[in-house]
Amino acid sequence: MNTERVAVAFSKVSANSMVNVQEVPADNMEKIRKSGLPKFIQQLIALAGLVAFSPILLLTALFIRLESPGDAIFTQTRVGLKGRRFKIYKFRSMRLSTDPKYIDIRQLKADREGVCAKLFKDPRITRIGRFIRKSSIDELPQLINVLKGDMLLIGPRPALPQETDIYTKKAFGRLGSIPGLTGLWQVSGRADTTFDEQVELDLRYAKQRSLFEDIRILWMTVPAVIFGKGAY
Repeated sequence: MNTERVAVAFSKVSANSMVNVQEVPADNMEKIRKSGLPKFIQQLIALAGLVAFSPILLLTALFIRLESPGDAIFTQTRVGLKGRRFKIYKFRSMRLSTDPKYIDIRQLKADREGVCAKLFKDPRITRIGRFIRKSSIDELPQLINVLKGDMLLIGPRPALPQETDIYTKKAFGRLGSIPGLTGLWQVSGRADTTFDEQVELDLRYAKQRSLFEDIRILWMTVPAVIFGKGAY
């Protein structure tokens, strides 16, 4: 298998940041093309999911709008395969800064430090927001991203630009795989793991990706969603 290193460059995160260039093994790209659940099958499943979950999607959008002002769905810039930027779709689970009930968290200490800092009890999250996060309903609009080809059903979670801006060389290996809605990290504890553990799980998936592994992860996603382990 070709082990030539391919440079991965992506655009500026902000006007003041430098362009980051890292290397990702070319054999990761080869595995994406030759193994795992075929992309068109994943897109068909995503389309079926959008149809099947349409009542839940509509009710969720309604409840979000009733509880707090603002659009029910928001977009956010994420970094995918080879550093390509795209817009991810999510149900809004937090109050907007224009909401009178909004709470500024800049002085609060994160429960999960490091690249992917996180507050486990973020005061900005609404009641419906806490439910859709725990049940992963907030991620369902990303089925649209799968249909568009930005993501797959299975793969590493797409990173924020400010996260990749401080990636180590090893962490950049995550960008050698197409991002996914679920994956090995998501069924292994999600936010209950450290970022280093997340990187290890994502790189392990890229190395052992296969049709069986993709089906296994999809199967394991069901109890992970039901029990909400690592979802905050």
